[in-house]
Amino acid sequence: MAVRLQRGVDFPMVDLANIAYYPRIFDLAHRFFEDSWESICGIKYSQLILERQIGFPVVHVESDFIAPLRYGDVVTATIWIQKVGDTSCTWCYEFHNQENVLLWTSTQITVCVNMDTMERISIPTFLRTGLDNCSRGVQNG
Repeated sequence: MAVRLQRGVDFPMVDLANIAYYPRIFDLAHRFFEDSWESICGIKYSQLILERQIGFPVVHVESDFIAPLRYGDVVTATIWIQKVGDTSCTWCYEFHNQENVLLWTSTQITVCVNMDTMERISIPTFLRTGLDNCSRGVQNG
């Protein structure tokens, strides 16, 4: 099941034109990415990194900026996983505002690594089921 999460667009995220500066959108996406792990795999991303020494850094990104994110907007992120490989995942993002206007889409490939060595590792079994089940279908979160 896809994950649906919400956050507001804060003042520090926008520029003088009252639109979110594009690096802030990637920062917001990463915050949603971290928040999604508990719903998807039943573990906080911070626990994965700090206790299990497993991380999923981004190695490829494709994004489309469709409409501006403005100060005061409430962004709803829908996140699902398009593909789970042996060592990588393809994450898909859609951001909508409070009026359900599509704002941003992105496809991001992450690779599973040992945080001590930063070497690629196979996705552990305890994560694979949750990742495999995070398809575009019904929302949760």
